[in-house]
Amino acid sequence: MSKKIFVSLPVTDVKASRAFYESLGFKNNPEFPDEAAAWMVWSEEINFMLLSREKWQMMTTRPIPPSTSSEVMLALSLDSRDAVDAMAAAAAANGGTADINPVEDHGFMYTRDLADPDGHAVGAMWMDVSAMTSVSS
Repeated sequence: MSKKIFVSLPVTDVKASRAFYESLGFKNNPEFPDEAAAWMVWSEEINFMLLSREKWQMMTTRPIPPSTSSEVMLALSLDSRDAVDAMAAAAAANGGTADINPVEDHGFMYTRDLADPDGHAVGAMWMDVSAMTSVSS
């Protein structure tokens, strides 16, 4: 098996969270039929597991933080600035929140931070790596 990342997130409504992540461009893995979870695929290597709070609490006794806090920001790279804006619009239209932090535009890098319906922070970002290397030189 190649190296992959599975990001597990506790959610209050698996169906609503699945619809939210599908609106951002994730694909549901239909080979994982579970009413209390959804396996969402961003790429061959990056996957999100959306787990009902009950299922989450079967894996850990650690408390679920309130939706207004952030422990981690998951940044997803996109192909263009327009794709970043489209993801922010999709988030806002599908139960999430766009621009939980100020928009960052550094010319070579453009980011907008979103929150899913449960408050998990997701960064939408575009970066021109060739321009970035010339900036840091």
